[in-house]
Amino acid sequence: MTDRLAAMDKVNILLIDDQPAKLLSYEVILAELGETLIKATSPHEALGILLKTEDVAVVLIDVVMPQLDGFQLASMIRDHPRFQRLAIIFVSAIQVAETDFLRGYQIGAVDYVQVPVVPEVLRAKVRVFVDLYRKTRELETLNAELEARVAARTAELEAQAERLRQSEDRRSIAMSAGNMGSWEVDLATGRIEWDDGPYRIFGVDPATFVPTVARIEAMMHPDDRERSALSSILVSPQARFQTEFRIVRPSGELRWCYGAGIILRDPGGKPLRMTGVTVDITERKRTEERQALLAREVDHRAKNTLAVVLSMLRLTKAPTIEAFISAVEGRVHALAATHNLLSATRWEGAELGKIVDEEMAPYHASHRRRVNASGPRVILLPATAQAVALALHELATNAAKYGAFSTDTGTLSVTWRTERDSMVLDWTESGGPPTEEPARLGLGLTIVRSSIEAQFRGAVDYDWQPEGLRCRLAISVAQSASAAASAVAAVPPAQATTVPDKRDLAGVRLMVVEDEMLVSMLLKRTLEGFGAIVVGPYARLADGLAAARSERFDGAVLDLNLAGELANPIADQLLAHSVPFLFITGFQRESIDRRYAAVPVLQKPIDAAALERGLLALLHDRPSLPTAEIA
Repeated sequence: MTDRLAAMDKVNILLIDDQPAKLLSYEVILAELGETLIKATSPHEALGILLKTEDVAVVLIDVVMPQLDGFQLASMIRDHPRFQRLAIIFVSAIQVAETDFLRGYQIGAVDYVQVPVVPEVLRAKVRVFVDLYRKTRELETLNAELEARVAARTAELEAQAERLRQSEDRRSIAMSAGNMGSWEVDLATGRIEWDDGPYRIFGVDPATFVPTVARIEAMMHPDDRERSALSSILVSPQARFQTEFRIVRPSGELRWCYGAGIILRDPGGKPLRMTGVTVDITERKRTEERQALLAREVDHRAKNTLAVVLSMLRLTKAPTIEAFISAVEGRVHALAATHNLLSATRWEGAELGKIVDEEMAPYHASHRRRVNASGPRVILLPATAQAVALALHELATNAAKYGAFSTDTGTLSVTWRTERDSMVLDWTESGGPPTEEPARLGLGLTIVRSSIEAQFRGAVDYDWQPEGLRCRLAISVAQSASAAASAVAAVPPAQATTVPDKRDLAGVRLMVVEDEMLVSMLLKRTLEGFGAIVVGPYARLADGLAAARSERFDGAVLDLNLAGELANPIADQLLAHSVPFLFITGFQRESIDRRYAAVPVLQKPIDAAALERGLLALLHDRPSLPTAEIA
């Protein structure tokens, strides 16, 4: 197995572009990954390489090529059964329209890269999908070997069971099969004989435990007991049987077992004896559970990302399509850059200084120092890091339009420090055109305020000086990765108010708990558009729980996963006080705790009409809940 895994260390990356110079540049950029790079100068050559080459992890496709464009080539690749899960990254040297983005993602692209290519970004994107491909192949290999071993053992046991009719040699099965235990049941007397294997599997002491049918069935998990009980097995007319079941050892440990055996009958068909084996398959089951968990987590992250992008699209306004595309692309790149920083630390946190460097990189001047950044080393929690990155991006975009970055003489100072219980960041522009306070804040500066104040209970102060904008951001030090979580103060329990007897949401008080800032902004705006009064939104579990205990509202909308913490304590508080609520989440229904089986679930990204119908059904006529939209 080790040799096979070592052989998979290098995977293939296919580079497709009709320009040899660009192919050479991609080859130089990606050489550091240490993988095998394969180049193709035409779509037809690329298709031929794919059909002949194993272990292709990632394909980079130029969007504009003669004969076939990148979208057509990607569609042809996706049509082949072998390449339905192949990671495809489009590379474009032209401004990509929103419809092209959507078209690419519908075909199955996983990402876009704009030319000129930033080497670090391209390497990081490709590395993510190479690592995911490698881990998937390793899991498939390990699982295949495990399945093969179990299948081989099962076949061997069946052959041995046939000979047991004559020899009753129980020990020969355990000796040949390995990690198994053999047994025999005399159905007339109820006597059971075990070898050493079942004692080890069931975790009992041979000196004190006497196996009986009643004792063995009592150790089975209640959900498996009826199906795998002796009486259920004997009902079948088949001579052989196989079953999987769970047992609970005296220590409380849960183990998975596979049982196979044969029933010996007299000439009249009456069962006389049962002989067979029990196999501990706990490790195989754990591997399957880990694979299922990984699949659910990937599904959850994908739907959360879609929800953020959808919120960004709906909230962004611009006078032209080009300005709209530029604004959305900038915000997506800001989130992507922070995502890369978080990936490097396995989503434990991101360093503030690196976030500032990433967001200010496009504004550095080659002939002078245009951006001065300084401050102590601070590691921000993942959700906080994304919010701060988006805030810095919006401030920089505003400076590029109206402030220090709009002229060649402008300068920016970004400093941060710790003051008592707060981390303070000062943004100071100078040397640009004179500024004055606008009549109202645009979406960008509104995002800055919302991401810091509403989501993290921080403070944002804007000061429009003649020499340039000054902005002060203050965030609780609890948002750093090293800070301990504050205890939630005990407050009086919340009481549900009486829901108005009407068929709309006007005047209904609804609590919103959602940790993605853009999604929470869209939810608030949507619910207020229905006439509801929004309490929140709250981004942290502690804040939502405190509100659930102290605020008064008619219903609630809860995101199930709050920065890695489940919203179960809030849900339990609401259930205890008969406050109706629904979940919005990227997880599937089967991933949610069974005690919330009666709670409606809306899948992300959220459709406004479905949300309104779901809340009306929840608050006014729950028995007729629309099952097509709410799980």
